[in-house]
Amino acid sequence: MTSQPLQTLRASEAPRSTPTDRDEATLVVDSRVHAADGVVSLALRRPDGGPLPVWTPGAHIDLLLDNGLVRQYSLCGSPADLALWQIAVLREPESRGGSAYVHDRLAEGSAVRVRGPRNNFPLRAAERHLFVAGGVGITPILAMVEAAEAAGSDWRLLYGGRTRQSMAFLDRLTPHGDRVLIRPQDEYGLLDLATFIGAPVEGTLVHACGPEPLLRATQEQCAGWPAGTLGVERFAPVQPTAEAAPSSAFDVVLARSGRTLTVPADRSVLEVVEEAGVPALFSCREGTCGTCETDVLDGTPDHRDSLLDEDERAAGDTMLICVSRSCGPRLTLDL
Repeated sequence: MTSQPLQTLRASEAPRSTPTDRDEATLVVDSRVHAADGVVSLALRRPDGGPLPVWTPGAHIDLLLDNGLVRQYSLCGSPADLALWQIAVLREPESRGGSAYVHDRLAEGSAVRVRGPRNNFPLRAAERHLFVAGGVGITPILAMVEAAEAAGSDWRLLYGGRTRQSMAFLDRLTPHGDRVLIRPQDEYGLLDLATFIGAPVEGTLVHACGPEPLLRATQEQCAGWPAGTLGVERFAPVQPTAEAAPSSAFDVVLARSGRTLTVPADRSVLEVVEEAGVPALFSCREGTCGTCETDVLDGTPDHRDSLLDEDERAAGDTMLICVSRSCGPRLTLDL
């Protein structure tokens, strides 16, 4: 098998849905449980008890919180259960308000606005799956593991965390026996990715979710594998490299609105569009969630996100307007 440069893949083999205002709904917290040290798990339902939209393993939803923040959380329940959506939230020590709000203010019976679901991290068809999860990164992986098991696929999971007590959903993984390697750092040290991933094996895909150092290490370990082997879900944007192009002003033509706006060097397309009163959905403002993904009708985008894969970047027909810019003086968008 010929090795090619690694390409982190997200949803190029699965149709992507573009969020709209119609995706929003108000749900109720049906139950709230302690899932691990610092982790709370919430089950959400419709107030009328009706069925929720269908979702697939790897999908996430946005919580639109009353403090004005929008946060993304992976669905970690069963896609077959249309009555409840389950999420798990880690209280971040340096929370900017999202995880603290969920932990402190969302109790059983609380109402919360939700948008989605969307899937930027699909479980792609393969003969063999290797799953890597770190901490609360187990949340999207859980449904993937259970789907792979139900399909009779060959799969294994390497799951790490600070301590065993900090690792959520160990009870759901126990039935899978030695397919799952539980490796708390205080007992085993850093995850042994070299042994777990090993040499390239035809027909194998690797799926990883967790802190950025773990994702970087996984990416390095998969460097000799075929393009498209590794799929990841990030909590935070990749830090820009020193070689990143400096920002400069450019014009953005809004095809549907019939307006031309100037984007200064120190502002994003999204900020300028918002200020002009042009409707545009957004969530993370960091280039990781995909909510603001917009079609490019003319011009060449300067991609600065942490989501699009290399093929999508090369095609140049879409961009995340919260962080990406223009390589030229003008860009035409479907807004």
